[in-house]
Amino acid sequence: PARHFDTRTTEPISFFLSGLEELLAWQPDSNDDFNVSAVPLAKRQPPLHSRRPRTLVCHDMRGGYLEDRFIQGSATRNPYVFYHWRYIDIFVYFSHHTVTIPPVCWTNAAHRNGVPVLGTFITEWTDGEKLCEAFLAGGAEAYRAVGEQLARIAQHYRFDGWLVNIENTLSAAAVGNLPPFLRHLTAQVHRAVPGGLVIWYDSVLRNGALRWQNELTEENRVFFDACDGLFTNYNWKQEHLERTRGLAGPRHTDVYVGVDVFARGDVIGGGFDTDKSLRLIRQHGLSTAIFAPGWVYEHLGEENFLRNENKFWASLAEYLPTHSICTLPLATSFSLGMGTSRFLAGKEEEPGPWYDLSAQEIQPLYPEHEGRLSTSCCLQDAWCGGSSLRVQGTIPPGEERVAVGLFSLQMPAPPKLFLTLLYKLEGPHSDDFAVALELTTWDSGTCHEGNVTSLPEPNGRHRPRFLPAPPPGLAKLLAACDRGSNGWTSRCYELDLQDCSLRDLSLLVSRHQPSPRETPFTCLLGEVRVLDAASVAASPPEVQSMSASQLWWQ
Repeated sequence: PARHFDTRTTEPISFFLSGLEELLAWQPDSNDDFNVSAVPLAKRQPPLHSRRPRTLVCHDMRGGYLEDRFIQGSATRNPYVFYHWRYIDIFVYFSHHTVTIPPVCWTNAAHRNGVPVLGTFITEWTDGEKLCEAFLAGGAEAYRAVGEQLARIAQHYRFDGWLVNIENTLSAAAVGNLPPFLRHLTAQVHRAVPGGLVIWYDSVLRNGALRWQNELTEENRVFFDACDGLFTNYNWKQEHLERTRGLAGPRHTDVYVGVDVFARGDVIGGGFDTDKSLRLIRQHGLSTAIFAPGWVYEHLGEENFLRNENKFWASLAEYLPTHSICTLPLATSFSLGMGTSRFLAGKEEEPGPWYDLSAQEIQPLYPEHEGRLSTSCCLQDAWCGGSSLRVQGTIPPGEERVAVGLFSLQMPAPPKLFLTLLYKLEGPHSDDFAVALELTTWDSGTCHEGNVTSLPEPNGRHRPRFLPAPPPGLAKLLAACDRGSNGWTSRCYELDLQDCSLRDLSLLVSRHQPSPRETPFTCLLGEVRVLDAASVAASPPEVQSMSASQLWWQ
């Protein structure tokens, strides 16, 4: 069927539904298998329902379903990718089709990094009025059928809920049924999807008029009360935030104040001034919805996209609380799900551009320290996939080393950890540096390193012991302990801990000789793994009932 497969190449594609008939006629289909997310939503800390102000990203680019619709990837040069997952809470895929089902590659990438993904249910203009009249103006049966279908679609494709955007006027009968419809949809989504969400966009009022409020008011509150959150329009000022905070009461973090990065209309700040908007929103303890951050790609161009993207998110970092990883194993080769070649074991396997967000790996923090330290993507060289993580910085005069934070962690430390690192030092003075991993631990009373009781700094700092060869029985998993290849250096470490919680994983770059001058360094990270020794030693469950379908050999 044309909906499931590209008519030109026959490749499987992601798709949307148009109109009420298509929505109500939808049912699971064997051709759907490609579109079902294969990656469960990873746990993270703090969880979404904590009362901390959240950050929602609403991705709206040129109508949607661009190269990201190709489920098995495409040969796209300079594609748009998003990778600052540690800084956000919710990802919405937006388009102007009635039912926007997020392309599965986005769900896979977001889930791997612990971020839930919402589709969009939108009605607009006169067609939208007719559509709403058809399902809202009649009895409960009609709107319940729509709610049930939307929940079934999210459950089937394994994404996490809906942004509901009714941008047309409603008759008295239709608007009267809107709150019960939202309550029903929200209950259905909660039942069908663990951790599911329904968020309402600030558009129509309780009397059916289409008038954006740019805040939570008595006129739109009835919709906020019926679902999990409100995404406000963008033309707000400080007084709107004050009133919203007062009216929302204990649910103030469920109000996502809209910020249009394209800065259309009368707004506080977009583009590289988006931080001005975020500063005000956070001063009032509210959540934010960053709309169309693809501005960086669309407005500034695709050539220097990765550099501009890091600059944009670094400018907001102060207002974006980050998230911690809370499960092991942690393993990543930092691939963004795109590249100019494909690499395996440090060797270029296949030159040529590729793009497949499903292949994006767990992404680290991207810290910027006053120009002294930065992390960015390197497409020219990688251990595995399409890219490595470039860590650049300087060691200040008189200091021996610097630590670059890669991940924040929040979980009880297992008694024994194995860590592996693949890296490559670049530049003329690469022999002057040593590279290692450092783990810090939460101060849970006292933390014992090995069996020796040490009273660490407020957070214990641990340099795992270097393993020159893999321990017996783990030679296969830790095969690369003592040998890198193609210019990459491989290292394995072990660390014994008791009674503490893991806190940060950092890369430690130190110089062999002290120096009165500042020393610049560049290090590529090809892979990092943190493994619980106990589960590594256990044999993995056997794969059973394997089957293959929809094969097309070329």
